[in-house]
Amino acid sequence: MGGLGQLATGALSDRWGRKWLIAGGMWTQAVAIGVIAASAGFAPWAMGAVLLGAGTAMVYPALLAAVGDVAHPNWRASSVGVYRLWRDGGFAVGALLAGVVADLLGLAAAIWTVAALTAASGLVVMVRMYETHRHLAAGEAALPLGAP
Repeated sequence: MGGLGQLATGALSDRWGRKWLIAGGMWTQAVAIGVIAASAGFAPWAMGAVLLGAGTAMVYPALLAAVGDVAHPNWRASSVGVYRLWRDGGFAVGALLAGVVADLLGLAAAIWTVAALTAASGLVVMVRMYETHRHLAAGEAALPLGAP
């Protein structure tokens, strides 16, 4: 779901902007992680996994596009590398944090912690991030789907 969905959401971020796809995707991921944490059966767990893929599809192409929007062409490749370093480093730190929380409070608490941190990330984007898509940041109307 996540990989195929990125084809659609990448194009949407060009039409609707980056900020709200990133924030909405983080919140979708947080809800999905909460569904997974609260579920005991296969059906709700699978629904959580589908939601997680949808949220990931919203976030990833929009984040990469946002980096490309603000990076000068001469250092764009390096800036994407720095972004990936911090993003991937966050996965490692998050895994360590989840392990500590799981050891102290149990696996469910660790998963809820990840959900809360993911939701908080969406709030940070909502409050602190500016729209990086040059046309939308300049106040121009979003392009309708199907427009060039």
